[in-house]
Amino acid sequence: MNTAFETYFESLKGKKIAVFGLGVSNRPLVRLLLEFGCDVLGCDRTPREKLEEEVLELERLGCRLSVGDTYLDNLEADLVFRTPGMHPGNPALEGLRAKGAEVTSEMEVFFEVCPCTILAVTGSDGKTTTTTLISEMLKADGKKVWVGGNIGTPLLPRVRQMQASDYAVVELSSFQLMDMKRSPHVALVTNLAPNHLDVHKDMEEYVEAKKNIFRFQSECDILVVNADNDITAPFVGNGITKTFSRRGKRADVVLTDGMIFRNGEAVLNKSDILLPGEHNVENYMAAIAAVQGLVSDDTIRQVARTFGGVEHRIELVRIKDGVRFYNDSIASSPSRTIAGLKSFPEKVLLIAGGYDKHIPYDVLGPEICAHVKKLFLGGATGPQIREAVESCPDYRPGFPEIVDCGDFASAVNAAAAAAQSGDVVLMSPASAAFDQFKNFMVRGQFFKKMVMEL
Repeated sequence: MNTAFETYFESLKGKKIAVFGLGVSNRPLVRLLLEFGCDVLGCDRTPREKLEEEVLELERLGCRLSVGDTYLDNLEADLVFRTPGMHPGNPALEGLRAKGAEVTSEMEVFFEVCPCTILAVTGSDGKTTTTTLISEMLKADGKKVWVGGNIGTPLLPRVRQMQASDYAVVELSSFQLMDMKRSPHVALVTNLAPNHLDVHKDMEEYVEAKKNIFRFQSECDILVVNADNDITAPFVGNGITKTFSRRGKRADVVLTDGMIFRNGEAVLNKSDILLPGEHNVENYMAAIAAVQGLVSDDTIRQVARTFGGVEHRIELVRIKDGVRFYNDSIASSPSRTIAGLKSFPEKVLLIAGGYDKHIPYDVLGPEICAHVKKLFLGGATGPQIREAVESCPDYRPGFPEIVDCGDFASAVNAAAAAAQSGDVVLMSPASAAFDQFKNFMVRGQFFKKMVMEL
């Protein structure tokens, strides 16, 4: 008998299928569609002369291409796979829907055909670390685990290798969730704060997209939410709702006198957590709630004592002449940078600024005044961050010292030159990377390269 995976892809034969976006996540999808003999049109804004060899290989395998500035013109399709970076309200998508086309995504189909239990994580901050913690706990407990989604690993092509006894741990962005009509068995929302307002039309749309992670759950499913976050605290799932609180609120998982308790039982001493920062204590609390009944407490403690963190998330790059350099490139919003600043007992030299996502920076000003010795700014949001600091009631000229550097590399060099033995240099931009880099990972790698070459 055919599996759900095979049944789904067999059903696509004879349909005109358009795949919007030929980036890393959709290329394996195109290969799958071609494998099942589908008529595939790959659509991408990149002009033909700049296409990567892997995309040209897809064309040689039978994928028709529509590329360049007119890549969305005059399209015909029965089914469209939307790239997460494209708003579901894009006029081209709306036009195809009006003609009767169905719009879906690689992640939507994965949820439909996945044979194993899915645990999914979303939020404004902490979702990658929390996703990784859950997967590490499950793996340490002897379970077969598949990790992917917004983390960057496409899961749909790997479904044929999955067993019903396995677990899929998935990070989901608001863009992936916007038009999702399925929810996981365990849904976790770490927190919510203004983010991606350059793409979402407003904060309400952003929050409503995040709610899709639990909106379609059944009474047998589980929702985990942050009781300390004003936006997530009221969320209630269709099944069991679990809460966590680091700030003494009534919750299923709480922090009391340095110990994490779950339903009144001690699970993990805060001092056992290798990762720095109070935000990582919250990430552990969220993960502990999510894996209840799946992982032993001994396993949780083992992971806490050994897990050293995820790249680009307060990652210690180097200690040079007594100066510690940390890469926190994932911090593309003020709330992430605030969490990074609070991870250190001493005041830091902060490198910040980047692409403008049209989010407010006023909340960042007081935290910079409290935790930063010298501030090095570059990128489009540099002036906004400066204004947030200088308008803070606690700001006095020179405290912190603010240096406008123009671009990212200049800011790194200036911070390195100013640092003295015992200092912490933290690259935590509070902004996206797109003004100077392809993404936060490239920015983090560039920073690490510069630091290693000092």
